[in-house]
Amino acid sequence: MSIVYEAKLRGEQTQYQALDEAIRTARFVRNSCLRYWMDTPGLNKYDLNKYTKVLADNPEFPWVKKLNSMARQAHAERAWAAISRFYDNCKKQIPGKKGFPKFRQHRTRASVEYKTTGWKLSECRQYITFTDGFKAGTFRLWGTRDLHYYQLDQIKRVRVVRRSDGYYVQFSLNVERRE
Repeated sequence: MSIVYEAKLRGEQTQYQALDEAIRTARFVRNSCLRYWMDTPGLNKYDLNKYTKVLADNPEFPWVKKLNSMARQAHAERAWAAISRFYDNCKKQIPGKKGFPKFRQHRTRASVEYKTTGWKLSECRQYITFTDGFKAGTFRLWGTRDLHYYQLDQIKRVRVVRRSDGYYVQFSLNVERRE
């Protein structure tokens, strides 16, 4: 079972700009994976994961290499989730629109997702540091104290979400439920 805890990030304006750049890069990776799927028939999700490495090594897009490799893969997986949802709707022969995957535009609400690397949580669980190439630095967490009850290896994904009222971090925890 998976549960999600959320906390607000407190930092400096330059740190928020670095997070914005990471979010834009993640959106670029997802949109590029969708375009690659449209141009190349017969792809699977592993091909999209490999394509993120090609994007990072491309000299045309030097900023993509700053994003953590697992974060690039996470956004390729998000693109594949949209593609597979479209295929499932087509197979079920749902009448009307099938939900063709759309390119993400600039919006108030956007996110970047990290898997197990690219971030580091402090021992007191009140600070998080992002260690990828954008050098966003250390942020104070506001709003959750429940992370003390879980081990660091139980955190499977960390997502940074930009909303109109600020930046939030979501921790996806893998827990076993006992009754």
